[in-house]
Amino acid sequence: MTAVPIVTRDVEVAASALRDGAIVVYPTETFYGLGALASHREAIERLARAKLRPEGKPLPLVAADAASALALWASPSDRARRLAAAFWPGPLTIVAPAVAGLPSLLALDGQVAVRVPGAALARELCRAAGGPVVSTSANPSGGPPPDAVDALDPALLARVDVVLDGGRTPGGLPSTVVGLGPDGPRLLRDGVVPWADVERVLRSPLPSRGG
Repeated sequence: MTAVPIVTRDVEVAASALRDGAIVVYPTETFYGLGALASHREAIERLARAKLRPEGKPLPLVAADAASALALWASPSDRARRLAAAFWPGPLTIVAPAVAGLPSLLALDGQVAVRVPGAALARELCRAAGGPVVSTSANPSGGPPPDAVDALDPALLARVDVVLDGGRTPGGLPSTVVGLGPDGPRLLRDGVVPWADVERVLRSPLPSRGG
């Protein structure tokens, strides 16, 4: 079996691989993530199979900056913009109605999960690759998320194309996931950002528009 290339902080190599349809392991502000370019449907399908992702469970995305992330939503709400301004870059994933045209593995039921990661290397990877990247933990579904390259599951490692080694990640809790639907904001997953902090931001007065 051919060894999977491991590159140390070489974002350009990993970004080039993503553009070519590769599956890349890369560091985030919590754990190592498993990524494919959001615009590459075949790579996304390969990633879901590599992770043994259950059907009906969409894949979240990370983007280089807030503008790129907001563009993935059909019509970003004031709530989404306020949470983005307060917590991005950082470990808050926001689920909101998706822009048309995203692959179904990303936008199941018309919703897409997005964040701007706190890890600079992950943001640089999105920017160099030319668009948002899938960000699901780099472990087979149900397994422990890895905080270092040497903690990657060997079976999963055999199914990826490139590993971007950025050293050990903080680990701990995953990103907090918040849903912004017609019934109001909901906590979908506990994580690094406390729900009380999310509620505080959402309760704060809206900023004045203009003037």
